[in-house]
Amino acid sequence: MTGESPSAPGFRPHAPASADLIDWPDAFGTRFVVLVDVEEEFDWSRPLSRDNRSVGATAALPGAHARFGAAGVQLAMMVDHPVATDQAAIDRIGPLLTGGSMVGAQLHPWVTPPFDEALTPRNSFAGNLPLGLEAAKIDQLTEAIVAAFGSRPVAYRAGRYGIGPATFDVLADRGYRLDCSMRPGFDYSAEGGPDFGAIGNHAFRAGQLIALPSTTVFTGMVRRGGLGLYRSSGHVPKGRALLARTGLLERIPLTPEGIPAAAALEAVRVAVGEGVRVLSFAFHSPSLAPGHTPYVRDEADLAAFWRWWDRVLAELDRLGVRPCGLAELIDAAGGPGRT
Repeated sequence: MTGESPSAPGFRPHAPASADLIDWPDAFGTRFVVLVDVEEEFDWSRPLSRDNRSVGATAALPGAHARFGAAGVQLAMMVDHPVATDQAAIDRIGPLLTGGSMVGAQLHPWVTPPFDEALTPRNSFAGNLPLGLEAAKIDQLTEAIVAAFGSRPVAYRAGRYGIGPATFDVLADRGYRLDCSMRPGFDYSAEGGPDFGAIGNHAFRAGQLIALPSTTVFTGMVRRGGLGLYRSSGHVPKGRALLARTGLLERIPLTPEGIPAAAALEAVRVAVGEGVRVLSFAFHSPSLAPGHTPYVRDEADLAAFWRWWDRVLAELDRLGVRPCGLAELIDAAGGPGRT
């Protein structure tokens, strides 16, 4: 069994070189993608467990897929092992894979065999595992998706954003083209996870892969202070809350989960104004049904979830930001070495 060293630092990826930033074709314009972490349900307030494999909330996916589809949005469904090995979930998702829709892989190491590691917070970040074990879990997940849906995934997302120093090489060796695991402005090192302080919102080439960070924007009157000021304020009791309440500085990831619509709309405007060519939105599939996440506890929360999307999609349309599927995005980015 692989244990953990609580004091060991987490992975801190370097900022990409300017030559590695994706030079999107002019005709591509400014686009957005919506990633759904299609996963098992679990109590977010309790420790992770290998026994959490229920995927009943996937019953809401067809309706959500239709609703987004009516707005021209292709959901990128990042499927994890419990979903890819559950026949009811497979039967629900399979018919949705038309018109360029794509299933990607999302690795939750605590519910993905082989189970050769201790179940600890640090080991919940797959990039911390020994190379052979991380690779074996990626292989198990990949083959489960192939068996379930008949095609190999080429897009990857690490659960808990848990990439490590070898992750990209492992993925490239297995034919993956796109990684969506990085979360700019977030630092998980207190739990042994990665620190994305050096990563921005622009897509870039990481060896043979395209890296598409999850868009995170600093808004407010002192947003130019960005990550440095945000981190410093964390050392002051309620410092970040005070900055947000006074409109000075706020960190806004593009997600309906815990982010008010007004804040998301401002973040979209800032990101577009800063020249981000691909905005990456994300949410968890259990949020499509009440009672599975802290963000959608009841029907009123679910109605608010959909109002959030109505407002955000309308603003994206107003700004001329068009939806994009992952297959189209990979094609527009071009092959290795293109900048």
